[in-house]
Amino acid sequence: MQLLIKPDGVVRCLYDESIDLRALGRPVIARGSYVEPDQQGRWFADLAPADGPRLGPFERRSHALEAESRWLEANWL
Repeated sequence: MQLLIKPDGVVRCLYDESIDLRALGRPVIARGSYVEPDQQGRWFADLAPADGPRLGPFERRSHALEAESRWLEANWL
């Protein structure tokens, strides 16, 4: 898990359960994207909640999730 600690003390990260974020203070968790299929079963990662693009299509959900994580780590963290 990558943690970005800003000068004002705010910590940003892509949420997972590898550490208990409560050890850093009271967490505020917000959605960074939506990963959903279209009518043809292709997967897209819509990063609009993080002011990002819509990525895809992907044949597998796991590929959309990987692309989502890469984009967020590169552009949001």
